[in-house]
Amino acid sequence: MKFQAMKDHKEDYPIEFMCRVFGVSKSGYYEWMGKANSRNERTQLEQKLVRTIEAVHLGSKKKYGSPNVTPLLQGLGFDVSESTVARRMKKHGIRSKLKRKFKATTDSDHKLPVAPNLLMQDFTAYGPDQIWMSDITYIPTREGWLYVCGIIDLYSKKIVAWTASSRMTQDLVIATFLKACRDRSPDQQLIFHSDRGSQYASRAFRRLLRRLSVLQSMSRRACCWDSAPIESFWGRLKTECVFWENFATREEALRVIRDWIEHEYNTTRPHSSLDRMSPNEFEKQFMLASRAANE
Repeated sequence: MKFQAMKDHKEDYPIEFMCRVFGVSKSGYYEWMGKANSRNERTQLEQKLVRTIEAVHLGSKKKYGSPNVTPLLQGLGFDVSESTVARRMKKHGIRSKLKRKFKATTDSDHKLPVAPNLLMQDFTAYGPDQIWMSDITYIPTREGWLYVCGIIDLYSKKIVAWTASSRMTQDLVIATFLKACRDRSPDQQLIFHSDRGSQYASRAFRRLLRRLSVLQSMSRRACCWDSAPIESFWGRLKTECVFWENFATREEALRVIRDWIEHEYNTTRPHSSLDRMSPNEFEKQFMLASRAANE
């Protein structure tokens, strides 16, 4: 290309001389140079954006897709939309970890009493400790299964308590619930929702809820959507923390899960339903607003 050749040799020959040699105008050369500089600037900005996307993606241990990457980029000063980030990630092969299916653990084939469904998929809570939802999942290790029981607060999406055991019994559920009560001390009418598993329908657990004046609610048979928030949490745990590990022991799995729940999910992970705040940040904003309203 003539203009490119002129640019490559501008230190060796005068521009006027090269214009005569190549039979082009001086104004045409400088117009091309202006566009070339603009192209170079766009290329540099593109490269900077892609490098930053890669850094954010790697910083999340390859867990974040465009919905989570975009607000972090905007916080760093990039004026980009989610669709732009999604296109760049697709173009450069930057992909978040994909979910895998995980087998259900609910054993509802029992003759124990079943509580009514008080939620009917209305997961709206107007403050912390109004509605808790619980479920049990299991994590594979080379030592055997690790059963994890978790309780999520439907207002802040925070995991308010979780415990783990090598056995999936009513004691696991009771221990998790008592831990949540000890850490949170709910002072209002609390609804506790779960599936119909025998651990939640056990006589000991139902007696505990009645003693503490907690309303028990259960999902309909074989309807995982009735417990969608906690199912969604398990999906994140397994996608971002479990499926990509090969735990040698239950203790190793416990350490990784504890770090993810307490130092990432509850503390730093942004939620689209919480205005891109983490559960801890969202609860902090609620407390500040409550204090301001009472002053």
